[in-house]
Amino acid sequence: MPTGTTRIRLRPANNSRISFWGQIAIGLFWLAYVLFGILSNTGAQDFHFLHWVFLVFTVIYLGYVLVNNAPIFGTQSYLEFTPGYIVHKNGLFRPKQVFAAENIAALELKPAVLRVRQKDGEIYALNLREVKGKRRKMSFREQVRDFAAKHNVPLQEVSPTAAA
Repeated sequence: MPTGTTRIRLRPANNSRISFWGQIAIGLFWLAYVLFGILSNTGAQDFHFLHWVFLVFTVIYLGYVLVNNAPIFGTQSYLEFTPGYIVHKNGLFRPKQVFAAENIAALELKPAVLRVRQKDGEIYALNLREVKGKRRKMSFREQVRDFAAKHNVPLQEVSPTAAA
């Protein structure tokens, strides 16, 4: 039974300076270094407790990298079309952006961005390069058209062929 909401999964915004695998490699290197320090007897009399502190921070760092980049707890980055709202969630540690239909003045659908113009003058740009797959992109464009038609929101659409 359809719920009336449609969620489009986004790939994580790959805007970090170090790739996911680079961050994992750094974390594993730190983990190996700390475990070597704990298992060896060098410095055991002075600041051996710092190895344990560093181990805790290393595990926290690895957990953060995994949770932020991999869908461990479900889909964390998505666009959702509910009956009266457009919801944009850009990751686990970022707040949701909720756009109510009655507050939207216009929508601009371009090949790489969806601009949401609010009635109060604010403009929000949602990066569509994060939408995975050809079918999802087509489905997303159709949902934007349906949302605009349902709520009488002006939609300015630039086709991908005209933008080239």
